[in-house]
Amino acid sequence: SVSAALREHLQHLGLQDFPCGLGSWVGSQRGLAIECGTDPAGQEEAMPLGEESPETLMELLSDPHSPWALPPDCSPQDQHLREVAVLAPEQVCGSHIFKVFRSLRIVGKGVQEVDEGLLQLQQLQELILSANQISRITSANLPRTLKVLELCYNAVADLEDLCTQPPPELQHLGLGYNKLYGPSQDRYLTVDFWPNLVSLDLSFNNFTDLLGLVSQLSSLQKLRILVLQGNPLALIPTYRGFLVDSLSKLSILDDIHIEPDERHQFHGLARQPELSRSQARVVVSVGEIKGVPDPSVQQLLEADSKTPVITYSYCVTYEF
Repeated sequence: SVSAALREHLQHLGLQDFPCGLGSWVGSQRGLAIECGTDPAGQEEAMPLGEESPETLMELLSDPHSPWALPPDCSPQDQHLREVAVLAPEQVCGSHIFKVFRSLRIVGKGVQEVDEGLLQLQQLQELILSANQISRITSANLPRTLKVLELCYNAVADLEDLCTQPPPELQHLGLGYNKLYGPSQDRYLTVDFWPNLVSLDLSFNNFTDLLGLVSQLSSLQKLRILVLQGNPLALIPTYRGFLVDSLSKLSILDDIHIEPDERHQFHGLARQPELSRSQARVVVSVGEIKGVPDPSVQQLLEADSKTPVITYSYCVTYEF
């Protein structure tokens, strides 16, 4: 579950271990002052033996050569938690830590369940759960404060549970590289579920009905960024032009800015749905095949021989 992965991650950060936390390196007087809310961090007093100043402890976190420094690719949230654990360690003790989180990133941890433990993160605005094994998301387990939800590279095949009670302020929804099939899922992509959605990533799923999908997306009045590349419908010859003309408020489609001249070029295409047929033709030309004998050469060699003629045949398979 997400909660289990979060607990493991917090343990890995060592928020109660040196140089973080309220250990002996803080000293009894400063520790008491922190708990009372009167931390004398700015006072230039000689530190007793065995104790360290907040400045020294912070330097141990930031110095790249320090054994306590986080790796360069760590998230800003992890760095922030470590700093809080030095300057205000009482805020990361027990359940208090859940009030610190604004962003949570759990990527590639084999998470299968988005459980109700997430509701403890009452200030959470960004949740990134990419590259896990999530197939369903119960919206009741998501904090209502969420503005960004990233679920790329999972196994999501149905949006019904997510749309039962979705976070009302969500601005970005990332569902790329999942198992969503159209048109059965198109009806969940409307303003009724996502009134504040600005950015939507549906890339590399299995949406096939361009006209049906556009009719639903057109209700998202705040939508400015849309990614649909990698879906079968993107093979339709008029795919980009039809979307540009149909969704007039879009600014970026498939990571490419929509320029005014492009919008002018495709003007009126939305009124010609017959041009957006849900079919496409792909022509594959084989230039050279390596690693197999050439049948024609073999047959020339055997033409004058009295031995039985051997015929070679090959099958080439394309998978899309």
